[in-house]
Amino acid sequence: MKKIGILTGGADCPGLNAVIRAVVYKGLQEGYVITGIKNGWQGLVENDTRVLDNRQVSGILDRGGTILGTSRANPLENPGDIERIRENYKRNGMDAVIAVGGEVTLSVALELQEKGIVNVVGIPKSIDNALTGTDYAFGFDTAVQVATELIDRLHTTAEANHRIMVIEVMGQYTGWIAVESGMAGGADIILIPEVQANLDKVCEAIRNRHRRGKSFSIVVISEGAQVDMPAIYNESREKRRFGSIGERLAKAIEEETGYETRVSVLGYIQRGGAPTAFDRILATRFGVKAVELVKEGKFGKMVSYQNNRIRYCDIEEAVKHRKKLDAGLIEIARVFTADQV
Repeated sequence: MKKIGILTGGADCPGLNAVIRAVVYKGLQEGYVITGIKNGWQGLVENDTRVLDNRQVSGILDRGGTILGTSRANPLENPGDIERIRENYKRNGMDAVIAVGGEVTLSVALELQEKGIVNVVGIPKSIDNALTGTDYAFGFDTAVQVATELIDRLHTTAEANHRIMVIEVMGQYTGWIAVESGMAGGADIILIPEVQANLDKVCEAIRNRHRRGKSFSIVVISEGAQVDMPAIYNESREKRRFGSIGERLAKAIEEETGYETRVSVLGYIQRGGAPTAFDRILATRFGVKAVELVKEGKFGKMVSYQNNRIRYCDIEEAVKHRKKLDAGLIEIARVFTADQV
């Protein structure tokens, strides 16, 4: 009997369980045994697996996280791990592995495929929508929805207390979450990694709002945004860490403008909880398509969502560079913000 392994690698995000459920249901329907691989690629290194059936995936569609667990393990860093993967893949009698993950997980998948060690089909998981080859990855819509809801809540308290509110959202290398949640939440300024920002211009935009009678402002910033600020607002460490830009910007705005400023770092709140309906459906469609690709012997491919249809592309295309933020979306956002996007 043919077997398909499935693993979830990298950081978690809403929709992973929906993918697992879809792979199990579709795989069993096609006559496959589905083997769940625990904790990403590390599970195949350690041969930590279990057979999955309909009962084990019943009721997980709306659950966040992943019943298989995850890790950031990269077996390419250790030749011994690669050999263990080769051995365990054969020992389990797998015909293919469906790898659900982002840039690192899929880069490992591509390498193993090219070396002839594992037959792989990829499913894109990118909470900040940074993978090329697909219009959307599951998890992103949920992150935008969560961020929008929190921006709405912070909007009302900012207005009531006449404050500047800096809201830091995920997005180390791309500003998809910041732009879409900022637009949906009515942000006044949006700062993203793709466009260099200047503290003086940000402060001047806020002052202009006050001159027009607006005693509050909402600033949404990606965790990887680049803001030109004086050295006193930068970290003492040579290499700045992600997650600090919101706090530093809030301090700078308050000191430069004199307006009371608060910061809210949304962080892992964006990763947790139930996926939106869109992400549940997208993840389900991805899982079904991945099994179909295995059945057709189309390995080294990644399932994708393009022009409202489920398609596929080469994994190599998906991981060779990060997806750029849509220029048209930036221009639309500029219509409603202080031209800081």
